[in-house]
Amino acid sequence: MNTRFELSDRVKNLPPYLFARIDKMKEEAVNKGVDVIDISIGDPDLPTPEHIVKAMQKAVEKPEHHKYPSYIGMLSYREAVAEWYKRRFNVNLDPTKEVLSLIGSKEGIGHIPLAFVNPGDIVLCPTPAYPVYAIGTLFAGGEPYYMPLKEENNFYPDFSSIPEEVLQKAKMMFLNYPNNPTSQTATVEFFKEAISVAERYNIIICHDAAYSELYFDNKKPISFLEVDGAKDVGVEFHSLSKTYNMTGWRIGFAAGNAEVIAGLGKIKTNIDSGVFQAIQEAAIVALNSDESILDSIRNIYQERRDTLYNGLKSIGLNALKPDATFYLWTKVPQGYTSEEFTIHLLDKAGILGTPGNGFGEPGEGYIRFALTVPVDRLKEAVERMKEVL
Repeated sequence: MNTRFELSDRVKNLPPYLFARIDKMKEEAVNKGVDVIDISIGDPDLPTPEHIVKAMQKAVEKPEHHKYPSYIGMLSYREAVAEWYKRRFNVNLDPTKEVLSLIGSKEGIGHIPLAFVNPGDIVLCPTPAYPVYAIGTLFAGGEPYYMPLKEENNFYPDFSSIPEEVLQKAKMMFLNYPNNPTSQTATVEFFKEAISVAERYNIIICHDAAYSELYFDNKKPISFLEVDGAKDVGVEFHSLSKTYNMTGWRIGFAAGNAEVIAGLGKIKTNIDSGVFQAIQEAAIVALNSDESILDSIRNIYQERRDTLYNGLKSIGLNALKPDATFYLWTKVPQGYTSEEFTIHLLDKAGILGTPGNGFGEPGEGYIRFALTVPVDRLKEAVERMKEVL
């Protein structure tokens, strides 16, 4: 097809966005009349807790919220974030300098390379991983250097394998624990090693902690910021999306090193106008929620995890049992690539997963399933898989 307007190189050279491709596959199957069990994308099916919705309903009526919001976030919201960090991780944050509101953590992750990365600079990106780490790097003109996350290394990057000249040119490093897609959690020792590398080579660490509150068996994940030296070298990104089932609300925050927070803030001042204040007010209520509300959400996901994990095991599929996130990183059967197995499940069983290689080359041989449908649908998914394997 002839086009009148040519896309920029930065867009033309992008790999196809994984989740857009998944949406297209689903749409085609649904149009054929297939009853698709979609366990591909991490969008919670549970509603936002009622007390948060009611807080939003009340806040949206206030005329003072109908104006441009603060670029960096209402002080009351940033204070609520700091108080939450203190309660949850025993981390002290200055809400005036070390916390920044975000239009969801994806927005902050995608924009932060613009603040610190010049064309040709290297950014250390894990793989397999959430695609936005590399895409944000490419938009800033940086070069992603991929750090493979392999099962034999507990899905941690092997810093000792990164060439010296790469480390010398690296400006930034993305990390993500609890990890998407592998569901691995981090140890203090691992974070200490990452901090040591960052200090030695003057690298900014950007830790994506979107899944820190989706944990099982009371195995609470740690925060990067609670490890000595973390705040000297980096920031942590959080989102209310997964924790409080607020994916569509688009609110999150970055916290940590004041210099890095200020740099990201300069980008945001120039390209967006902040988060609608009524959403921030509802988010304050969310952050101050009684822990029992989160426990009930976690219990639902834990029942789903056990159902799907045990079901996959019973039909001979080797899934890793997660301590956190709502994903099961599962090995595909012999004789299939990740993509072939994903298509096989969709065509023959009406089940949509996410091919592991879509997150990066080391994800080949895996498929990711999300725990975002009710237990009865997960049981049905297992039964359907049983019939076609």
